[in-house]
Amino acid sequence: MRQRTPLPLVAAAALGAALLALPLLGLLARTPWRRLGSLLGQHEVQQALWLSLRCAATATGVSVLLGVPLAWVLARAELPGRRLLRALVTVPLVLPPVVGGVALLLAFGRRGLLGSLLVTTGTVPAFTTTGVVLAETFVAMPFLVLSVEGALRALPRDPEEVAATLGAGPLRVFRTVTLPSLAPALVAGAVLAGARALGEFGATTTFAGSLPGRTQTVPLAVYALLQDDPPAAYALSALLLGVSIALLFLLRGRWR
Repeated sequence: MRQRTPLPLVAAAALGAALLALPLLGLLARTPWRRLGSLLGQHEVQQALWLSLRCAATATGVSVLLGVPLAWVLARAELPGRRLLRALVTVPLVLPPVVGGVALLLAFGRRGLLGSLLVTTGTVPAFTTTGVVLAETFVAMPFLVLSVEGALRALPRDPEEVAATLGAGPLRVFRTVTLPSLAPALVAGAVLAGARALGEFGATTTFAGSLPGRTQTVPLAVYALLQDDPPAAYALSALLLGVSIALLFLLRGRWR
């Protein structure tokens, strides 16, 4: 016999769905679609778009290069302090982005922990394009790490053990056996990290500022346009919404 769904649960679910859908509908309803083409043709907007895409792609690449080994250590290595390391990885997920930007500034700014070394070498990332990438990597990499770590824990070790008995070294086993098996989780984690990097605002504006052509990404451009040209900000926001929906479409079924 089919169980009836309790009416209070249906009502609460409907309210929850409305809470999520109404802001998006409001954005779409107020977006001046006729201006979208002319807006995208503006030099400042094109600068922000290309900077956002370039920085988000770079941050995603850095997240993969550093996050996959970190996920492997969390899932497979028997090291003391592994729980503390996992907690450290998850902190950026719950840390207010502005606080993350302040923390980056106190670590990599001119007066930060590494400030004297960075000033000496002329590589201070604060308020530069490199700072944008660093801020986006800081907030995005945990998404990839947690996705890959979960997949590693569920991955059977039999193929790896067989490869090891045939003489393959640990690094070769990882490269030829483990990594191909992680491809779906790696793609899902990379897409999530890229989406998070593309939408990053708080840490970026605090650590890198909002300099047109250098550090002003699309979210920062939207914030600036809200003061001078709200309809243009609505149109640019709708564009970001479309990109987010496209990324979710690419992720269909893989985030589990």
